[in-house]
Amino acid sequence: MSVEADQLSTMINHAVAPAFMLNGVAAMVAVLVNRISGVTERIRNLREIDDGDVARAPLKKGIGELRRRERLLNSALYLALLAGIGVTLLLLFGFVVAFLGYRHEPGAAVLFVAALCFLAGSLFRFLQDIRLSQGEHDDRQLR
Repeated sequence: MSVEADQLSTMINHAVAPAFMLNGVAAMVAVLVNRISGVTERIRNLREIDDGDVARAPLKKGIGELRRRERLLNSALYLALLAGIGVTLLLLFGFVVAFLGYRHEPGAAVLFVAALCFLAGSLFRFLQDIRLSQGEHDDRQLR
């Protein structure tokens, strides 16, 4: 088993795009965690409103929509984490296979496409949350 410097060099060059993607996925995870914590905090605040508070009690009706947003954001986070795991496995797979002296491109392509699909799903869920969030703001402006 001989490791060819050219093959490892090629793998290092091929690792640049997945490394950038992993950075993007990490940023996406940070944004999603931030939004989830904001939605969760709003739900907690609304639950603390006393039912006898005539002025604020109607605000509790928004908990259902906030729960829906929380579920969308959680699924977006889950998919983003799967994308990150896929990219990490891609990088590991590529280097191990290159170290063993085999071609890494076919397996790497499959892992990269899978990671991109998870990322696309995460972005779609995030888009759904943004649309719900904008709907909340539109309702407030109409009142």
